[in-house]
Amino acid sequence: MKTLFIGGVKSGKSRLAEAYILAQAGQVQPYYLATTELLDAGMRARIAEHQARRQAAFSTLEEPLDLLAAVQGCTAPVLVECVTMWLNNMLYHHYGEAEILARLAALLAWPGDLVLVHNEVGLGVIPDNALARQFVDLSGKAAQMMGAACDKVFFCSAGLALPMK
Repeated sequence: MKTLFIGGVKSGKSRLAEAYILAQAGQVQPYYLATTELLDAGMRARIAEHQARRQAAFSTLEEPLDLLAAVQGCTAPVLVECVTMWLNNMLYHHYGEAEILARLAALLAWPGDLVLVHNEVGLGVIPDNALARQFVDLSGKAAQMMGAACDKVFFCSAGLALPMK
């Protein structure tokens, strides 16, 4: 089963996705695939918050670029936290849109259970610079791809998850 939790920054999507996958996994310890690269002190604080919240409930994997390779040996459900940071990493490392979307499609075709977390970045204004517009457009394409491929989709806001699919 594939499930997507999508919402704005600090909408509660990560916490909701964590609770969801733990409930779905039952007695099996799920994997937590962390995608964020540690680039500055602000990201260090966000990473520490997520690590403290999940503690020993998950087997943690860290992979900023090759998500499919990271999940290949996983025998339990995998939480990907988060696709948005993975897209950022891919653009930062100069991967093209076609390759990024192909890698996402390959991840979505993986036969194991996935819970994906993604920021909804398309509800604001059109950015004023080319890189930001590229990111927003890519993020929207990725969200549509995940929405179509996932069995369940939840939109998150105010700490609540609204079922969309």
